[in-house]
Amino acid sequence: MNALERKAQLATTTLHDPRWGAVVAKDPDADGRFYYAVKTTGVYCRPSCAARLARPENIVFYGSCAEAEQAGFRPCKRCTPDRLSRLEQYAAKITQACRIIEESEHVPNLEELSARIGVSAYHFHRMFKQVTGLTPRGYAAADREKRLRNQLGSSGTVTEAIFDAGYHSNSRFYANAHRVLGMTPSTYRAGGANTEIRFAVGECSLGAILVAQSERGVCAILMGDEPDQLARNLQDRFPRAKLIGGDTEFEQLVAKVIGFVEAPGIGLDLPLDVRGTAFQQRVWQVLREIPPGQTISYTELAKRIGAPSAVRAVAQACGANALAVAIPCHRVVRNDGGLSGYRWGVERKRALLETEAQAMLTTEKHI
Repeated sequence: MNALERKAQLATTTLHDPRWGAVVAKDPDADGRFYYAVKTTGVYCRPSCAARLARPENIVFYGSCAEAEQAGFRPCKRCTPDRLSRLEQYAAKITQACRIIEESEHVPNLEELSARIGVSAYHFHRMFKQVTGLTPRGYAAADREKRLRNQLGSSGTVTEAIFDAGYHSNSRFYANAHRVLGMTPSTYRAGGANTEIRFAVGECSLGAILVAQSERGVCAILMGDEPDQLARNLQDRFPRAKLIGGDTEFEQLVAKVIGFVEAPGIGLDLPLDVRGTAFQQRVWQVLREIPPGQTISYTELAKRIGAPSAVRAVAQACGANALAVAIPCHRVVRNDGGLSGYRWGVERKRALLETEAQAMLTTEKHI
């Protein structure tokens, strides 16, 4: 192999590496995930470095600063990859603020929090939302809800649990009890006992599909290979609820869901019983706004909810979704358009996207 062929091979290897796209885009969300070194200059950089783009055949990727330095490269003076990035500095301060919120008996106000970590209230509010995806008030509310769930299992009474979790009145909590718990506090305390959930299992082109509905709406759409495993998953999700096999009327609902899987163009308008954290619900709401036949990247999804740096948390929220197709997390792809993890398997994700694309193409032909 001559020098030109070797150079072409190196360039091709780099161009096909998904990390190269982040370098070309100078993507700040990729900072800390990897570093790239330039053989002609002897320096290594963050993906977001503002320096002029090097030729792909001169690029080498490393997983850490230590690896790059062991290979003989020195840190770039422009992007200083060996120091904490601005986002990492923010993250350290926001972590400190989160601990203050979690350990405080009463939720500190914005001015108190910003003063304790040494930044202005305006700047603190903006960077808190950038890092966590929530406002300080929203984070405090989510933490209080989490504490309540824990307290309901250990406090002597429901009232004690409400006050121990940081709520200052029963009425203020009960106004939002169903949103927070998905049921009354006493029912939640009993592990969902006496809550009735109807369910039925059907078959579609993707395998078995289970649909479950509480009094508030559809609370689970699960997919898999084995119907029995789906039923066990539902039982694990609602351990003390009363699970009731669906009758003929309910099975029509399952048929409606299956019909949507096979023909996305018909739409799926169902009342949903959505249970998740405040952050998860923000992600899921944006997902429901993505029309069939279209996709969105995890990075773009994070931007749409106003938390561009919370890409990993967005991916986790997608993975926590228990309402397949109704909340279409299958429409979220990598930045390069590739398919990544899906709770019900990447092949099902591919099949859903292909079916939607074909349905949209057919619709366009008839217009």
